[in-house]
Amino acid sequence: MDVSYLFEPYEGLTTKADHAFQRMEGEFSECIKCDLHCSDCCHAVFGLFMIEAVFLKQDFDQLDEGERAEALKRGHEADKELEKLERMLKEFENDPQMRAYSMARARIRCPLLNDDNECILYPYRPITCRVYGIPTMIQGVPRVCGETGFKKDESYPTFNLGGVHKELYQLSIQLLENAGGKDPERASLLFSVSKVIKTPIEELIT
Repeated sequence: MDVSYLFEPYEGLTTKADHAFQRMEGEFSECIKCDLHCSDCCHAVFGLFMIEAVFLKQDFDQLDEGERAEALKRGHEADKELEKLERMLKEFENDPQMRAYSMARARIRCPLLNDDNECILYPYRPITCRVYGIPTMIQGVPRVCGETGFKKDESYPTFNLGGVHKELYQLSIQLLENAGGKDPERASLLFSVSKVIKTPIEELIT
């Protein structure tokens, strides 16, 4: 199954994200604290759309066996932490505000973060990782990394991450259609990085 034709528009979105970060870095360099070995974003909890998952898995499978094995071990630990988080979130089933707050506060190490505090798939990292250090907007709600110097009482340009999510959803629908999937709603599924790296691409799609 060849889905590489979908990677070009996906990579267009990653380039869009990179350019947005570079513009903000040029205009608000004093507010952006991202640096080598800064890993706050590598402990944030978020999911990947199917197109992102397949793209990441393809490149993960190109790593050497030892590096993959170490990442899978870290993924096992991340899965245990995610299970704890899911149990806690069930306590707030009727309180979406507390669920969102708990998700934002949760910190679980990404299995792609090695012992040198470096991402083993940095050139192929998801879009959320690429814009984590600048103000973003999702469903009208502004968000920014707590380690930055952006101030709550000041106005800044924001990256429309919610809009990018819609495009990722559409690319995921195309991916499912190409694979002969009969349930386009599966395109709304989000995958953890730990699940992505341990799951064959065919299973991610089907």
